Amino acid sequence: MVLSRRHFIAGIGTVATVGPAFFGGTRRASAQDVNAAELLKPGPLGDKVLGADNAPVTIVEYASVTCPHCATFHQQTYPTLKSKYIDTGKVRLIFREFPTQPAPVAIAGFMLARCAGDKYYPMLDAIFDQQKSWAQDPYQGFLRIARQAGFTQEAFETCLKDSNLAEQIQQVAQRGNTEFKVESTPTFFINGKRYVGGMSPAELEKILEPLLKSS
Repeated sequence: MVLSRRHFIAGIGTVATVGPAFFGGTRRASAQDVNAAELLKPGPLGDKVLGADNAPVTIVEYASVTCPHCATFHQQTYPTLKSKYIDTGKVRLIFREFPTQPAPVAIAGFMLARCAGDKYYPMLDAIFDQQKSWAQDPYQGFLRIARQAGFTQEAFETCLKDSNLAEQIQQVAQRGNTEFKVESTPTFFINGKRYVGGMSPAELEKILEPLLKSS
């Protein structure tokens, strides 16, 4: 049976209400330290990592697929980050899920990315790139993206019915909030320093280049 949009939202919403509420933010970037060793310990779902393990700079990004500022970063800044720093072995990126409102929709997007396996980052790219087009009808929009990634209708629905996965995604966010004081998206930790808010390619390079020169 094909799930309706109503069931899509209601079903995931039964899990999305667990724990604190998370909201996106647009604060200017500022730096604060966290315990880097604790930060780099994988969470309940394990980490999705891009880049060399021995890269001199590690970025941990907390973001939400429903956050427009996160989408802007991934559309405008992430391509430079990947081509200039990640693909050249200079930076390792760890992306962590931090669902913001509407939480059921954000959790659904992250569930599909997790269900995509080794296509996790391509799925995230597609969701961020098409955020404006699927925002009005997330069920159909996510289904279209999932089909492009090779999901069948059955696989799509099975993924979104996985309440354990939905709860684990919330646990990733709760850990970020409780242990590392993440309160808004996007939030970046670059070699242990916190930067809150979106960054242009130039702003990111201004942070990365001194770290790379001193490594």
